[in-house]
Amino acid sequence: MFGLLSVVIFIGAYVLVVFEEATHMRKSKPVMLAAGLIWTLIGIAYAMHGMSDEAHEHATHIVEEYGELFLFLLVAITYVNTMEERRVFDALRAKLIGMGLSYRKLFWLTGVLAFFLSGIFDNLTTALVMGAVVVAVGRSSAKFVTVGCVNIVVAANAGGAFTPFGDITTLMVWQKGVIDFFEFFVIFIPSMVNWFVPALIMSFAVPAELPPPATDNARMKPGGRVVLILFLLTIVTAISFKNFLHLPPAMGMMMGLGYMQIYSYFLTRKGKRLKDSELVLDAFKLFERVEWDTLLFFFGIIFAVGGLGVLGYLDLLSTALYDGLGATAANMILGAMSAVVDNIPLMFAVLTMEPEMSHGQWLLITLTCGVGGSLLSIGSAAGVALMGQARGHYTFSGHLKWSWAIALGYFASIGVHLVLNAHHFEVAANAF
Repeated sequence: MFGLLSVVIFIGAYVLVVFEEATHMRKSKPVMLAAGLIWTLIGIAYAMHGMSDEAHEHATHIVEEYGELFLFLLVAITYVNTMEERRVFDALRAKLIGMGLSYRKLFWLTGVLAFFLSGIFDNLTTALVMGAVVVAVGRSSAKFVTVGCVNIVVAANAGGAFTPFGDITTLMVWQKGVIDFFEFFVIFIPSMVNWFVPALIMSFAVPAELPPPATDNARMKPGGRVVLILFLLTIVTAISFKNFLHLPPAMGMMMGLGYMQIYSYFLTRKGKRLKDSELVLDAFKLFERVEWDTLLFFFGIIFAVGGLGVLGYLDLLSTALYDGLGATAANMILGAMSAVVDNIPLMFAVLTMEPEMSHGQWLLITLTCGVGGSLLSIGSAAGVALMGQARGHYTFSGHLKWSWAIALGYFASIGVHLVLNAHHFEVAANAF
């Protein structure tokens, strides 16, 4: 009874998440309540059988997993917010707008940049920055804006699939120790194919003429380049903590936050001495701009899905998918499902189920969960955010028009991975 009630609670919460725009209820609220209720039921059920210690052990394990993810994301988001405050992204946008490129050339340039930048700055931030360029340049061509935004969403999601920093799901896989940092680059070419195939098809619908001249004189604030360098150094630190010291990468990220805190101290002192307000950088103020709704949503999802795992439902799902259909079919289906169901609970469910898979299959689920959300505009955070930014130009129906081309890229990337990385399917995955 407790198990079925937990499933009903989870489904009810997720329905509210899906209809967030209609209810105007932040997505973190229902899942946090659902997580609490599910674990209340687990606590009661385990206590009734004298197994409270086991329930506590399960909960502590999930707290540890979420804690590492939380600290990692907190630092990454703070750095991105700092670069935004220093107008790093504004300067990049102004540079691209001032290049005087044709719509078609801009289509390819923004796609390439979105693909590569999303591996560093995450797919959501990259989509918003590149989307701002497309909207600014394409004011006179609604068709360019629509196709350009679809291209950016696909590119950002594809680019985020082959690095641990590009997406929450790849970060989870890396922190779990399933795939080492440099092993992610094995799916670089399949990820590139996932973007290039639909991009090539869509490019024929992009006007070849030049857009009207546009000027954007945004410039970077003092210290912007240093903050960017410190962010890259922080990434190197996190990788070093994981690969060489065998410590949680979140510890390396927190050390990297210290880099920025110290730099902001000296930069602010210089600004006050010179009475230059643009030099002042309040590092603690930037914490207020962290997207807490997203971080708390992750908490609710991870604990709710983890609770369903403790109750045995993920074992049933694993048996039905991986034992019943086989790993390749299961991973392809789960990837496609991420266009409707958020890829974070799907990936966390797979990591919790720990199905017996070769290394190639773990790389496959990382790829499909990363890029499957591109099939629909609502299938990824990048798509949802860009619909808000380019409201009226980039819509659900506008994206749906090209879903067939995106699906071709999805299956092409899987095929390339199966052929190009066939030797990885013969090697057993590392133990957790």
